[in-house]
Amino acid sequence: MEVSKDILKKCRKNDRRSQFVLYKECYPILMSVGLRYEKNKEFAEELVNLAFYKILTKLDKYQEHVPFEAWIRRITINTIIDEFRKKSRDRHTFMEKLEGSVPISQMDYNEADKKFDAAELEDMIQKLPDVSQKVFNLYIIDGYNHKEIGELLGISEGTSKWHLSTARKRLRKMIKSLMNKVAGFLL
Repeated sequence: MEVSKDILKKCRKNDRRSQFVLYKECYPILMSVGLRYEKNKEFAEELVNLAFYKILTKLDKYQEHVPFEAWIRRITINTIIDEFRKKSRDRHTFMEKLEGSVPISQMDYNEADKKFDAAELEDMIQKLPDVSQKVFNLYIIDGYNHKEIGELLGISEGTSKWHLSTARKRLRKMIKSLMNKVAGFLL
């Protein structure tokens, strides 16, 4: 993503048209991050708007040697995590109960990948419990380690590992179920 220096300069001076141009350029990237963490599209859009506001207010801190896309993704992720913390404090919960964990046999993920597409996998990730979904996304997709995730979400490193393990188990179960359905249709 290339953003002109002129647009950024005008945005820093609160030029509304330039801010709108920047918003339109950033929106697809920000929304893809928002939907990865928030199941409800309207809430994801709220988070994107909040993140974009933070991007605008922090433009003076942007360093041009850092890719702009990476910078806005980081702000968006941090905004989502901040909002998650607020919701968690309001509800006084950081963990969901494990619902009937069943050991799942190993499966060939390359074979599974051939049988369904990315949209189905995204849908499965969206079905994970809220905290497990966030840990999974932060660890697997965004490359955070468990210590960083723990600090971001206000949970221990061990709890982060537990949520990742739970997410993987649930995803394996969903993938296995989908593969069984596909196999049933092929028979």
